[in-house]
Amino acid sequence: MDKTGQFQIDGGAPLRGNVTPSGNKNAALPMIAAALLTDEQVVLENVPHIRDVVAMLKILDHLDVEHEFSGNTLRICAANLQRSDLPESLCREIRTSFLFVAPLLVRLGRADLHPPGGDVIGRRRLDAHVYGLEGLGATVDIDRFEFSAPQGLSARHLFFDEASVTATEHIMMAAVVARGTSIICNAASEPHVQDLAQLLIAMGAKIDGLNTNTLTINGVESLHGTTHRIASDHIEVGSFLALAAATGGTITVNDIVSSHYWMIQRVFQKRFGVLLDSNANANTITIRGPARAAVQKDMLGHIPRVDDGPWPQFPSDLMSTMIVLATQAQGTVLFFEKMFESRMYFVDQLIQMGAGIIVCDPHRVVVTGPTPLRSQYMSSPDIRAGMALLIAALCADGHSVVDNAWVIDRGYEDIIGKLRKLGANIERVD
Repeated sequence: MDKTGQFQIDGGAPLRGNVTPSGNKNAALPMIAAALLTDEQVVLENVPHIRDVVAMLKILDHLDVEHEFSGNTLRICAANLQRSDLPESLCREIRTSFLFVAPLLVRLGRADLHPPGGDVIGRRRLDAHVYGLEGLGATVDIDRFEFSAPQGLSARHLFFDEASVTATEHIMMAAVVARGTSIICNAASEPHVQDLAQLLIAMGAKIDGLNTNTLTINGVESLHGTTHRIASDHIEVGSFLALAAATGGTITVNDIVSSHYWMIQRVFQKRFGVLLDSNANANTITIRGPARAAVQKDMLGHIPRVDDGPWPQFPSDLMSTMIVLATQAQGTVLFFEKMFESRMYFVDQLIQMGAGIIVCDPHRVVVTGPTPLRSQYMSSPDIRAGMALLIAALCADGHSVVDNAWVIDRGYEDIIGKLRKLGANIERVD
């Protein structure tokens, strides 16, 4: 898949209809790595067809791991795993390449990698990964990016200095087959972390403390194959809800997990006055237009704030799309991005479209709306900002272009088809 393409959009109309989200990208990627923990077949269902999954499958090819990707079902069998090295080109293509360290240590006692790539949204530390691997007994040469554990791994009581999602996933994969009982404190508990844990449990792991920040893991001698269905992507769902609210449309999203939306619903309702109708029995969530979103002031008339944080706080990956919603909402709101210092940089393109945004510093912007957005040529800097720019283009009257379409392809499956189904006038030109 070449790094090319652009989306061409004629916006200005509300979007309406039903949409079914894809499987959670941030669950699928670590699960592909986790499948290497066993020599038996692992079947993953509801895997999204996105560039990041393709990048992970390239790594499987390099490691001579058998796999078959048919429809949205991915079958992986690492019975013949023998290579412990990954080339720089594959590591640089995707951040979750680093998650192969633990499975390679477990199966082969060694892993030789290179620094991982990924979205440029700010510094993304690997310190918690190294702390956890060393704590479990691995030897780490971070300058050479070489890892070894010829005698296997041993359990440890660990305390992360940050609730890192990928570090929690990584060390959880290592700890499930370490000798003894490991405890991970200040662990991340995002839905995709819990989904990975459920896969590992289905493979024979013993993990307690899901949906909390303390995991207790009793190591087992080995894991076996299984079949697991990946839950729908709550970030994709939140993106479609923001799209509906920004354009004044009515959208029903199917196949949701209701417990994933407590804080998302709170922000839509308590910050923007947008009511979401969640039906737990039908596994749907609906946003109804055409009432314009209106910023809800805090008590005593103070300007409200939308900020992000580790689960169950508001997800950082939805900040970009919510900023676009705020440009179409009545009132003023402060966005405080606490986790990544470069995520807000894309707002310069919204300002060029006419948005009423004041950039306070790399972490904070103030948005006052509603402002009509002008059509514009834009370029997608990362997955979530790219989706936000698509939403902005769909709000704007006239013809807009969003370049770097391949970046959005990394995280959203069949975005053209889904948007067209909702009535969007959009096409992709390669």
